Amino acid sequence: MYYVPKMYSYPYYANVGTSMYYPDYMSRTHKGNDQQICEAILGGIKRGASAIELYRQLANAAPNQKHKNAILHALEGKKAHLMQFTNLYINLTGTQPVYQIDQVPFHSYRDGLQKAYEAEVEGYEECQKSYLLIQHPQVRHVFLWALTGEQENAARFGFLNEEVSNRLTDYGPEPFVVDIEEVTKQNNTFRTALWTGDHLQLTVMSINVGEDIGLEIHPTLDQFIRIEQGEGVVQMGDSKDRLDFEKKVYDDYAIIIPAGKWHNLTNTGDKPLKLYSIYAPPQHPYGTIHETKAIAMAAEDDHDH
Repeated sequence: MYYVPKMYSYPYYANVGTSMYYPDYMSRTHKGNDQQICEAILGGIKRGASAIELYRQLANAAPNQKHKNAILHALEGKKAHLMQFTNLYINLTGTQPVYQIDQVPFHSYRDGLQKAYEAEVEGYEECQKSYLLIQHPQVRHVFLWALTGEQENAARFGFLNEEVSNRLTDYGPEPFVVDIEEVTKQNNTFRTALWTGDHLQLTVMSINVGEDIGLEIHPTLDQFIRIEQGEGVVQMGDSKDRLDFEKKVYDDYAIIIPAGKWHNLTNTGDKPLKLYSIYAPPQHPYGTIHETKAIAMAAEDDHDH
């Protein structure tokens, strides 16, 4: 369960790109308070710029288009807030803001979502403090608009994080015990890495009716496959144009693919072909999740290049 800041209901929405001038504001307020306000605005600029960099990396790591679109939506909103804060700072001080972007590294997509969520909650709390501090109505409006954006993004990243947490993930290289038949049958992705170590990798796969894994060869690794649901045809050979080994496979069948053999597995049944595969040594990057065969092929093309 995630904490989502309370939303403020307010009719004002700043117009992106619109300059806001307050010619007599700085002269009518106390100098110390002016300094606090400028620091608060600069803090909002820095947080926004750092978030934009994090969101760009997260969008590239998103496991599917739904997650990517949600992150890109948050990214565009953050860009709008950054522009408003920057305009506000320039108009109040007459100078460009100078700041350093904080890099936010993450070890996995789920870790990145968690850090994005935490950053949004922290940003919300900072904006709330600034909103309560500032008296000038138009300046408060900008912080209030940012408050709404921070609240929405916190909810968005919290939801994405919970959705990812409920999916399979890579548990390697820690000790791991699992009901492999149950997990394999529950999996609906084309390929998900369940455990990746230094010398071995376990993946689960779901091949749609009429589809195949795709003709491939692993020159330096051996592969083990076990079918947990469905039926198909496995082909192997020393040449991609001559697959002279062919066998039908069903539930509970195991397939051994020696290194250097061209091979393919096709679903010939009327339901998804569910299997798990062991590579020794590992074949795919740690944490691999390919929702569909098309995504898997695109990822492998990128890896080859």
